[in-house]
Amino acid sequence: MNDGFLIAPSILSADFANLQREVEAVEKAGADWIHVDVMDGHFVPNLTIGAPVVKCLRPVTPLPLDVHLMIEEPERYIEDFARAGSDYLTIHVESTNQVESTLRGIRDLGVKPGITLRPSTEVEALEAFLPLVDLVLIMTVNPGFGGQKFMADQVKKITWVRNKLTELGSSALIEVDGGVTEETAKELRQADVLVAGSFVFGASGSYGSAIEKLKQAKFEN
Repeated sequence: MNDGFLIAPSILSADFANLQREVEAVEKAGADWIHVDVMDGHFVPNLTIGAPVVKCLRPVTPLPLDVHLMIEEPERYIEDFARAGSDYLTIHVESTNQVESTLRGIRDLGVKPGITLRPSTEVEALEAFLPLVDLVLIMTVNPGFGGQKFMADQVKKITWVRNKLTELGSSALIEVDGGVTEETAKELRQADVLVAGSFVFGASGSYGSAIEKLKQAKFEN
């Protein structure tokens, strides 16, 4: 992509008391997507937002809403999140024994399906599902909390997924989430989309400056 990475600020790091203002601010600052982390307190130890917040965000921004479902049995909730206005719905390969039917169900609801995995899961677990998705999310931290340290040993999964997508002739995007900064982004050149929470919303300068630094990191040595 000639314009560098697509940047998806994660609202997990935003000021929830002023969520509309925060989303509008990163949109104005050059964000490409809005990333929404959904946690159920079971699949991961934290508990966050649900479909009603996605529904409230939908009229606030025209940007794609990139919803990461860190929840058990996501098949029970995909219709709610689709109706709420999600553009992408990403599920974990470990979260259900109905991965294929859930991905097909997401597409049937008019939403782009995504697949992801925990860092401890072998990347080969994704292979059977790559033909079914528009997005592959590689986690470079353990899911469940913001502000964790980047796990460099996960970068090799990006290369594996890129090669498999090329073999398939797939146009699915590769997204990376976890510990993304201006420096770690330089290791992620084979990815298309970067999720950034604290690097954007916790920036000492402007949101626009932080986003531009991430976009341009694709071209830096």
